[in-house]
This record gives sequence, structure tokens and C-alpha cells, in this order.
Amino acid sequence: MSSIINTKVKPFKATAFHQGKFVPVSDQDLLGKWSVVVFYPADFTFVCPTELGDLADFYAKFQEIGVEVYSVSTDTHFTHKAWHDASDTIKKINYPMIGDPTGTITRNFGVMIEEEGLALRGTFVINPEGEIKVAEIHDLGIGRSAAELFRKVQAAQYVASHDGEVCPAKWTPGEKTLAPSLDLVGKI
Repeated sequence: MSSIINTKVKPFKATAFHQGKFVPVSDQDLLGKWSVVVFYPADFTFVCPTELGDLADFYAKFQEIGVEVYSVSTDTHFTHKAWHDASDTIKKINYPMIGDPTGTITRNFGVMIEEEGLALRGTFVINPEGEIKVAEIHDLGIGRSAAELFRKVQAAQYVASHDGEVCPAKWTPGEKTLAPSLDLVGKI
């Protein structure tokens, strides 16, 4: 399996349910800003609403640092609307919920479970140039944390704007970074 880190997002066109409307979304919408694309198996399930609700609670923080969040499942945008209307947790969502009934986007990101027609829990952080900087894939039973995702986005943004610096484990803004060099070898 080859890595998709530092590759460009492949072209796609889809429809999303966003703030009470059906809107077109494409790979071009990911350009010019940082984006997070979160794949999940299906609407009207169990772990998925806990994750999407957690992202909804953090959405304003993502927006403050210039990041758009997109959720994607192989459901249709109509199903996203029905779930939004039926669930108090999903009603909190203000980010676009992309429908991918053909599985094109899900396959482009390498998270399709072919025999089920569902997505694995995939999380991708994409820079303004459309390059994937973080890729994380979970088994269906393992939920994700928006707080940890937020920290990873902050680290990706920091590294992108501070040439020659890297962020160590558990780094948060304001903490020391590292400048890899021969002098650091064996000293950490």
C-alpha cells in the first residue's frame, strides 16, 4: 500500500447537505484554505453521530483557524438531510455533509469497504494547495476525537508556516518545537 501523504486530492464533484440546503462541492472547494475531510460508515448508526457531534462542537474552533470541515459517507445528501432532521446530535452540524453514493470520493481517499459499500473511519487534513498532510484510518468500532484532530491541524499549520521546524509528540501552540539537525541526533 502506498501512502497518500503529500499527494493532491483527486478530482470529484458531489452534493452536500449544508445549513438547510443542497449545495455542490468539488475538489476545487478544498483549495485556498485548510480542510478536514472526515469519512464515516453511514447515517443513522451508532459511533458516527458521536464523532460528528464532537466535530460540530469544535467547528467554531476550526473556523477560527481558517479550516473548513467536510463529512463524507456513501449515503446520499437526501439521507443526510433526513438524519439532520431526525437527530438532535446531527442538528448541531453546521459543516457540509457530503453524499458519496457512487463511492468515488471514498475510493479516491482509499477508505472504501468494497464488499459493504461503506467508508472506513478516515480522517484527512488537506493544505491550501490541495495536498494531504494527515491521513488516519480507523476500524469501524473506533471513534475519533475532534480535540486531537484540532491539535493535529494546528501542528500541520505550524510546520507549513515555520520552515525547518517540526512539532514533537503532544505539541500544542506555544510549546517548543524542534529544528532537526546533526546536533540533535541522540539528544532527545
